[in-house]
Amino acid sequence: MKIALFGKTFAEDLLFYFQQLVEILDRHKVSILIHEPFYDFVKSRIQFSGEPLTFSRHDELRGNADFLFSIGGDGTMLDAITLIRDSGIPLMGINLGRMGFLSSISKNEINQAVAALLKGEYTLDKRSMLCVETPENLFGEINYALNELTVNKKDTGSMILVHVYVDDLLLNSYWADGLIVATPTGSTAYSLSCNGPIITPDSENFVITPIATHNLTVRPVVIPDKSVIRLKVEGRMSQYLVGLDSRNAIIDSATEIVVKKEKFFINLVQRTGDNFFTTIRQKLMWGRDVRN
Repeated sequence: MKIALFGKTFAEDLLFYFQQLVEILDRHKVSILIHEPFYDFVKSRIQFSGEPLTFSRHDELRGNADFLFSIGGDGTMLDAITLIRDSGIPLMGINLGRMGFLSSISKNEINQAVAALLKGEYTLDKRSMLCVETPENLFGEINYALNELTVNKKDTGSMILVHVYVDDLLLNSYWADGLIVATPTGSTAYSLSCNGPIITPDSENFVITPIATHNLTVRPVVIPDKSVIRLKVEGRMSQYLVGLDSRNAIIDSATEIVVKKEKFFINLVQRTGDNFFTTIRQKLMWGRDVRN
């Protein structure tokens, strides 16, 4: 089996857990392929049984890895999908961060999770994504998102006006600080913090969530993900910010943004016995008495 490792820099006290991961992969004679910038960070801090192979581009990963492990938090996983693209390589997140909705394997569960994976005790959770089209092709080849698209004002000044059309029908003109178009996966991220609903991963929906809307009667709207969404932005400023997961760009007010469902999916590794409802109960501490 070949497993690719992707990560960023993290605190020195977390290196112990990465060393643990490397050792268990070595014991099971798993071939390791590690992202080159990440290897530059860990190579003087971690002991490998031999010199691992490295990769730096998405085309070097395709066909050379059975799985990709993301070492870090949810932000690291969002960066990892820019390397996976449409290759179908399953992605497993090992959480060295805090919340970890996507990177659901805690640092204390590394041994059990890897052992289960190697024994085939897992399922693949197919996650839909959105893609973004603009005349300027703002995000190039990586014009897709697992979590969300966001449109925000560029400064702390006045609100912006976002006209939203769904299948060429006007949904609303939002006076707000910005707007989010989220996938079901993204419904537990930025959209949730703006009072958006939690949507199960297989629901085949998008949610349109305003950010700090001026009109308090305006609420998030859930639509089928087969819909085509068009966004037009107005305001006193001539430029605005557009975010696509962890990537950002500046757009002019004349730019129209088109949002559709991406043609391919991302496969998240889920241990047998785990499920979406278990994750949200644990991460959001539902049902726990936290009064003391």
